[in-house]
Amino acid sequence: MLIRHRDAVPIVHADAVVSPAATLVGDVHVAAGARILPGAVLSAEDGRVDIGENTVVMENAVVRGRAGYPARIGSSVMVGPNAHVNGSDVADGAFIATGAALFPGSRIGAGAEVRIHGVVQVNTTIEPGVVVPIGWVAVGSPAAILPPDRHDEIWAIQKGLDFVGTVYGGGTDMADIMLRQSEFYGAHRADEVVGD
Repeated sequence: MLIRHRDAVPIVHADAVVSPAATLVGDVHVAAGARILPGAVLSAEDGRVDIGENTVVMENAVVRGRAGYPARIGSSVMVGPNAHVNGSDVADGAFIATGAALFPGSRIGAGAEVRIHGVVQVNTTIEPGVVVPIGWVAVGSPAAILPPDRHDEIWAIQKGLDFVGTVYGGGTDMADIMLRQSEFYGAHRADEVVGD
């Protein structure tokens, strides 16, 4: 399904294939040879989403572009089922496995791998060819790659990366943050289906 959002409509190359059970919202661009499978959601909230040539976005993956953090997925990239790519720049030939989570401002180098349930925190850089192991957390630039049980070390790096400012534009408590998020996402009230 193609949806107009914030006065932008998805653009899909004639040689791309988008499942009728996928949803593309707003300023989304899908290149030749790309495949968007059932249940995938590509949403340009207020930042563009670009999907490169011969890239496959698997079932139920979410790719979201945000202001200041467009989602750019290069060519020949695999985005696995249930992956969450939010405002990340993913270079050519990368592998984003099932359930991986990439946060705004993250950068994934060419040929890098974020394996099953790997996490790449805000404003974190994964160098070309580097692997984030199954379930591990990458944090910082350049990234420290740590197992999840080393939370104190992860947090020591992450707290300087401005998660709340990067993801939510700042805020003091959840009531304040969610009020602004509710108002922001209210823009979907004006969405319009423009194609299958």
